Amino acid sequence: MSGRIPQSFIDDLIGRTDIVELVGARVPLKKSGREFKACCPFHDEKSPSFWVSPDKQFYHCFGCGAHGTSLGFLMNYDRLSFPEAVEELAARAGIEVPREARADETRGRSDDLTELMGRVARHYAETLRKTPRAHDYAIRRGLDAEILARFMVGYAADSWNDVLQKFGNGAAQREALLACGLVIDGERTYDRFRDRLMFPIRDARGRCIAFGGRIIDQGEPKYLNSPETALFHKGRELYGLYEARQSRAPLKRLMVVEGYMDVVRLHQAGIHYAVATLGTATTPEHLKRAFRLVGEVVFAFDGDRAGRAAAWRALQNALPEVREGRQLRFLFLPDGEDPDTLVGKEGKEAFEARLDAALPLSEYLVRELASQTDLGNADGRARFAAAARPLVAKVPEGVYRELLVERLAESIKLPAPRLRELWAGEVGAVESQRAPANDRGGSGRTARSAGRGGMMRQAVLTIVHHPKAASELAAESRALLEKIDEPGAEILRELVADLTARPCANTGALLERWRDRPEQERLARLAATESLIRDDIAAREELQTCIARMIDEARRRRLNALLERERDGGLGPAEREELQRLLVGRTAP
Repeated sequence: MSGRIPQSFIDDLIGRTDIVELVGARVPLKKSGREFKACCPFHDEKSPSFWVSPDKQFYHCFGCGAHGTSLGFLMNYDRLSFPEAVEELAARAGIEVPREARADETRGRSDDLTELMGRVARHYAETLRKTPRAHDYAIRRGLDAEILARFMVGYAADSWNDVLQKFGNGAAQREALLACGLVIDGERTYDRFRDRLMFPIRDARGRCIAFGGRIIDQGEPKYLNSPETALFHKGRELYGLYEARQSRAPLKRLMVVEGYMDVVRLHQAGIHYAVATLGTATTPEHLKRAFRLVGEVVFAFDGDRAGRAAAWRALQNALPEVREGRQLRFLFLPDGEDPDTLVGKEGKEAFEARLDAALPLSEYLVRELASQTDLGNADGRARFAAAARPLVAKVPEGVYRELLVERLAESIKLPAPRLRELWAGEVGAVESQRAPANDRGGSGRTARSAGRGGMMRQAVLTIVHHPKAASELAAESRALLEKIDEPGAEILRELVADLTARPCANTGALLERWRDRPEQERLARLAATESLIRDDIAAREELQTCIARMIDEARRRRLNALLERERDGGLGPAEREELQRLLVGRTAP
């Protein structure tokens, strides 16, 4: 199963798939108006909040926030990779999955590099067994033979060319070593890792894709990671995640620590759910991967200034991923302690008691903001609210966000509705929840009622619900898009350009085109909101109205800016001419 799958095939596959039939084969669905509902299969609940739309070919849970297309459902419910989900849908439809030849070559190259990394990992493991000094070091650090084998821990010899000589006999072999990040090519070529305990970093299939190395004696850097390669992207990978998933014990939460040794020692102590980031701060992609597997993530940091700074960065990166059904906690270790030393002193039960008592994200957020100001006076409380506003804006709309606002309001002795009122228009127009109109009522917004800032949202929402509106947009309206410069214009232009060139049938197919892009989350939330526009013709008119109003607003802002400068006597000849054109309404800016 190699090669890139053409986007046109994915569009067609989504169009051939009935998401109601697909989901209904796994989850008992009940018809409700135009859509179907059920208790969510991705979190525990008693009342149905999981909706499936046959028109959009899209599902959404208003409880935990899970959403996606038929492909996304298979990936999350059946735990399939994207290519595996495509193969499954194609088999249901009785069609073959085409592959692009150039991607076949790339995949073949990737397989070759993965095989090389596996051979090098086995070489490092064998070198550890044959090197008493390195093996004794591992034993002194408390690692037993079973854990060394489970994590395939090895040793990079104290040599400039050990790997180079064994695996780089020809030009092609040396090129492969370079591509894997195993050697460095400067004035001469030499091994990247020397005299280090080696920790293979494995992907979801258990294949070695990178290494982390810890120096044995004195030296810098203490830890050294593989560079980014075709196989390894450190912002996505978590060390120990493969081993955690292989554990016999059920995986209910993940604990994120900072070092490989911490992970290995914690697993040895029975904390089989420990993982580590790889020389980088925790990213949203790390958390997406974690929350696909578990409902709770605990960060463990040193209690010193550096540890608290790292924790704050982790919190900021985590905010877009928090929602009801997900728990994020923060554990700060006693001074001078690492997770591996602490679990060694206290034992598993005492250490897990610390995890159970770790600070929830909301409490850590409140405490950290409160530590930066004085809540005993009005100025301090105002600064607290101002600092909290952009952080709350990152949290997806939902129950969790509402409860977080209430907790923040409580801290500054202000009613939550009043705090929301003060923030209105500054946090940003965040997509409201929806259900079918006959159950909850619609959002009640169209271009006629949307104000400034809401017009861009309304335009994008219209396209997400009715992709055909963008495909059939008049050429004059498409040309006007280039003159819009407010936030969101780039996404709007890209949506229209893509759908004009490659029309697609429904919301699900559109969202699949944005898979693995940061904007996809916002588009998916818009797909889950109610739209009052019911047909493609009305949607096209709505989109044209939105564009026209945004152009009018841009013209008005430009006119006001020029009038202001004229009052200050700062207009040049070209600007005076532009001002005259705007005053008589001959052209847009």
